Amino acid sequence: MKGFFDNLGFFASRFNQAIVITIELSIISLIAATIIGIIVGLVNTSKSKSVIMKILKAIANLYIYIIRGTPMLVQILIIYFGLGQMLRPTGFRWLNIGGTFTAGTVALSLNAGAYMAEIVRGGIEAVDKGQIEAARSLGLTYGKTMKKIVLPQALRTMLPSIINQFIISIKDTSLLSVIGLTELTNVGKTIAATQSAHMMVIYCFMACYYLFICTVLAQVSKVVEKRLSYGK
Repeated sequence: MKGFFDNLGFFASRFNQAIVITIELSIISLIAATIIGIIVGLVNTSKSKSVIMKILKAIANLYIYIIRGTPMLVQILIIYFGLGQMLRPTGFRWLNIGGTFTAGTVALSLNAGAYMAEIVRGGIEAVDKGQIEAARSLGLTYGKTMKKIVLPQALRTMLPSIINQFIISIKDTSLLSVIGLTELTNVGKTIAATQSAHMMVIYCFMACYYLFICTVLAQVSKVVEKRLSYGK
């Protein structure tokens, strides 16, 4: 244990840098996933019978079906190795899909986006349909009805689930270690490889970082849920 504690400051510094990357990746992915979720959720809850909307609904349902029906690890490998390899010869170097951070962000965003879409759909459907009908009878368009009446109320229902999805996304970043992204798990594995005698201690040390972040977010979720319930 002496060798481990002698280097504890160095290990903590590496872990601190890695947790910043982990949180940054999670925040960017959650923002992108929220945008995807709102778009897909609105498409799925639309009452339009047009051909275009039917096609969009089919695409949205297929997207959700594929993402929720396949392991995230497989999705990461497809995006990083498969999609990255396909795009390189086409000249789309500006996308840099082969970069670990970009590929990780895309994978997390697409994965979380499918679950966010269901959160948005559930939040919208939780709003009393009578309010939507009243808004439409007053001449409000579908877009204005959603923007001014439905989404503000649905957000109250969705917020705890969105924070919970953020917690899940932070834990899911650990899967990105397979493509070499220097997030928390990958750094922990690298340190453990050089300190094999203290491997258990290092992994427990790494787990404490995840536990701390997730505990803080879980408490935030409880506070938000309590305040929203009080507001009702």
